[in-house]
Amino acid sequence: MTNPFLVPSVLPYGLPDFAAIRDEHYLPAFEAGMAEQRAEIEAIVAAGEPTFANTIEALERSGRILDRVSRVFFTRAGADTTPRIEEVRSVVAPLLAAHADDIALDPRLFARIRAVQDEALDPESARLAQRYLTDAVRAGAELGDAEKERLKALNAQLSRLSTTFSARLLAGANAAAVHVHDVAKLDGMSPGAISAAAAAATSRGHEGGFLLTLVLPTGQPVLESLTDRELRRQVFEASIHRGLGGEHDTRDVVLEITALRAERARLLGYPTHADYVIEDATAGTVDAVASMLADLAPPAMRNADSEANEIGALEPWDWTFAAEQVRRERFEVDAALLRPYLELESVLQHGVFHAAEQLYGIQLHPRHDLVGYHPDVRFWEVFDVDGTPLGLFGGDYYARESKRGGAWMNALVGQSFLLDEKPVVMNTLNITKPAEGEPTLLTIDEVRTLFHEFGHALHGLFSAVRYPTFSGTSVPRDFVEFPSQVNEMWLARPEILARYARHHLTGEPLPAELLEKLLASRTFGEGYRTTEYLAAALLDQAWHTITVDDTVTDVEAFEAEALRKAGIAHPLIPPRYRSTYFNHVFAGGYSAGYYSYIWSEVLDADTVAWFAENGGLRRENGDHFRRTLLSRGGAVDAMDAYRAFRGRDPQIRNLLERRNLT
Repeated sequence: MTNPFLVPSVLPYGLPDFAAIRDEHYLPAFEAGMAEQRAEIEAIVAAGEPTFANTIEALERSGRILDRVSRVFFTRAGADTTPRIEEVRSVVAPLLAAHADDIALDPRLFARIRAVQDEALDPESARLAQRYLTDAVRAGAELGDAEKERLKALNAQLSRLSTTFSARLLAGANAAAVHVHDVAKLDGMSPGAISAAAAAATSRGHEGGFLLTLVLPTGQPVLESLTDRELRRQVFEASIHRGLGGEHDTRDVVLEITALRAERARLLGYPTHADYVIEDATAGTVDAVASMLADLAPPAMRNADSEANEIGALEPWDWTFAAEQVRRERFEVDAALLRPYLELESVLQHGVFHAAEQLYGIQLHPRHDLVGYHPDVRFWEVFDVDGTPLGLFGGDYYARESKRGGAWMNALVGQSFLLDEKPVVMNTLNITKPAEGEPTLLTIDEVRTLFHEFGHALHGLFSAVRYPTFSGTSVPRDFVEFPSQVNEMWLARPEILARYARHHLTGEPLPAELLEKLLASRTFGEGYRTTEYLAAALLDQAWHTITVDDTVTDVEAFEAEALRKAGIAHPLIPPRYRSTYFNHVFAGGYSAGYYSYIWSEVLDADTVAWFAENGGLRRENGDHFRRTLLSRGGAVDAMDAYRAFRGRDPQIRNLLERRNLT
């Protein structure tokens, strides 16, 4: 059988032919893809006098096989891995790092990239030429030969270690799931959640009982409802002890990754890894990030202390349970009473999709004929306001043992006018799958995640750029969360919520009084949420501002001291992610960049205010946001795009008011 990656897919929008793809296809396709791109690079460096067309544009066209296999492979590795995929990942990770280095550090290619900088070009092409030059310099193109060899070794080691961290974390999270034998201990959980726990136990090979699986963050949703305090403690400790001891210990990986990143930064001319990362982000400097986080920490801690006194939490595993009791009493909002009104299909069709249809004029039509990498994957064809096909959207919503924790968006095909490709984007979540025949009832946080990730999807779907380098969400790390956070605003808009929040059995809308109480309770608990987030963001900065002269040997001691020094060590609120399961920064591309969420939220809160000032859910507003910002990808400076949308620089006051930090 022909390897399906070696030729472009003939399916709609170039959707990978998952029905034909087998695990054994990946490694040969990677090898063929790297060989093809090496040959293309040789042709580029031999192409005579350097021009934008025969150098930069040729680079944009290169590596098509490698692009196809990489997008599918890493989608599968995150969402539906197998032992064979894990084996291939351990093999190809250092090979890919070396391949990227060979291109970035090729002096012949670098000379050509530098030679075309003065060519008269249109703005997007000129920006692309400059991006290639900047990326090459940041990748080490100006280093000496010996330094380049050391850099290649560091990159290969870091690639292997990130793969190791991810694999240990997934295995450790699966192993840490809490098996409960007595249903009475699950008091407080909804019947649907109990049924899902029973199904999880069966699917993972347990003979009876109930399995409480873990989500990626420290806080586990089940802690909000369990009345059994001892079981809450078990679940909490299973969560915070991930990566500490046993065969899934990640502490050695954390120490090695951070030390190697520090060494690489010094080699590239930066004091720390954080300096290297943030220089290329909208924040610009480590000091700018440190200043913002430092300003937010004291009011967040004050709010958290006030909340702790109010709810009377005794231990960390009591907090969300106690907070929920206070929420019920003060606002008469019971999270368990909301779930019957938050059914997945209704939230998707009548909430997430409907809001986008109203705001942007698009339409999403199911494509039941298209198959994904797993039976749970579904696709919708997306049409623009004039009926023009825009792209494909895929959803993979249910948790499983083969999927890493968290939620994310990725592109199976990136938009590019140069390559005549329309986008194929995926949203992946980890919603507990109910028992056969039962509805998927969501928490309000899961509803928020659906809106958030679809915001990323819209960023990818609306991309209208020439070059693949600038496609979709190819923007600075501390800007990429902004459009997705903006999309969360439609969750609570009365005209949207009234459509999707309907009882899954009766179709009755969420009672008006319950809706009012829900909206009134939205800022409750901001002290907790802000503190746990800031603790993780500051912990990320601490790990990545160590230098090659610093010696760290104890992960837990370093973490404790970093939180104490930052003034964010709350005895009842652990970081949203502790170091040993901080996938975002040790395997997920957010190293020194977890601050991005709140940095982007400044833009988000300012944008939400703009929509409110201009009439909210109106097509004119959506068209303006799409035209000036969502469609531009990386083809323009991120903050220039924001100013084109907003008419001015962002203001922080809306964020401070939202998070009760004034």
